Amino acid sequence: MSDETLFELPEPESRKPGGPTHPSEARLLRPVRNQIEWMPCDLESMIPDDHPARAIWTMLERLDLSAFYASIKAVLGRPGHPAADPQVLLALWLFATVEGIGSARQIHRLCEEHDAYRWLRGGVPVNYHMLSDFRVAHREALNDLLTKILASMMFEGLVSLRHVAQDGMRVRASAGASSFHRRGSLEKCLGEAREQVERLAQEREHPDPGVNRRQEAARERAAKERLARVEKALQRLPGIEATKRRQRYKLTKTRKVTQARVSTTDPEVQVLKMPDGGFRPALNVELATDVDSQVIVGVDVITAGSDGGQAAPMAEKVIERTKRSPEAYLVDGNFVKRSDITVLERQGIRVYAPTSEPGTTTSGRTKAMPRPDDTPEVAAWRARMETEEAKTIYKERAATAECTNARARALGLRQFTVRGVTKVLSVVLLVAIAHNLLRWIALQA
Repeated sequence: MSDETLFELPEPESRKPGGPTHPSEARLLRPVRNQIEWMPCDLESMIPDDHPARAIWTMLERLDLSAFYASIKAVLGRPGHPAADPQVLLALWLFATVEGIGSARQIHRLCEEHDAYRWLRGGVPVNYHMLSDFRVAHREALNDLLTKILASMMFEGLVSLRHVAQDGMRVRASAGASSFHRRGSLEKCLGEAREQVERLAQEREHPDPGVNRRQEAARERAAKERLARVEKALQRLPGIEATKRRQRYKLTKTRKVTQARVSTTDPEVQVLKMPDGGFRPALNVELATDVDSQVIVGVDVITAGSDGGQAAPMAEKVIERTKRSPEAYLVDGNFVKRSDITVLERQGIRVYAPTSEPGTTTSGRTKAMPRPDDTPEVAAWRARMETEEAKTIYKERAATAECTNARARALGLRQFTVRGVTKVLSVVLLVAIAHNLLRWIALQA
């Protein structure tokens, strides 16, 4: 009776053993997205105790961040909407920098989707505009924070300044090659920019019903910013023309010297030769690193493509920041300038850099022999660099400075998204702080 059925069933299809499984025959666990689930939602349990976000937050709690709070207008006992905690915004930027993220819009999106960013945010309302303004508006506070981090690490004995290595790295700027114009084109752009500003000012009296006030203000602000950039480009043009004239006297008649051009997108940017041999709008980022700890102790941004003459100014910044002079200063051949060597040696800083002259000449003079116009400090440097001890010390430069440059690239210094040396310096300071915090955590471990 058990084998009887109400209706006649079809014979089951026999499948050959080992044959391919049809999708309808497979037993699968399929997603069910309309099922209600009970799960913990507190932020503390969403990231592990050893997560880098927690380490960055703990480091910031140990530091004095009062400079970031100085500009807040909303205070206790007075009316006003409360501001977002600067420590939260700084922690978000530092953690994003560690992950190689330099976009405020991307950080804003991650604050909604990523548990680590949500933990750092802690429910504080943030948006991309707030994040973008915070990064470029606190250059002095970031510089002061870098100094405090170095002071703390030196107090703990993690940074010795026994040997300091400096190197430059060229980073692509936020300007295109087509934004560079000659004098005639710049004057034409200036006239067009002024006409646009005047036209928008007249339209303010007779507003367009289809455009709201915020859009009108944005258009007027963009027009004024473009006018300011073109005016600044024309102001920088005479200096670049003078440089071109000096180059014309140095070059042979067979080589052509192009006319001076300035970018209307970022007038402070110049076209530099990049590491791959190409020429692009870029800026030169100078970093000084402590050899023993690989901690960045000096930061600067210059517009020149050459590193010559940058050793002494950077050493002065390092001394000002750390209140201590390095025992030795290591630079490559691009930095060699006898005036810098003289200044550093007279300050008690031994310079280790390769001599630029050939090994021997027709007169029989070697690299160790001083030139007639050498100072005693330069003569001592030439003799020192021929010793095996100096050559061994100089090898530390590549292992330190080049490693720091590579790490800075990984932290986001591949192309700037801000314009102007001041804003670019804020970005570089943020990268240096993130780098030093990682080194601090590693050295303490």
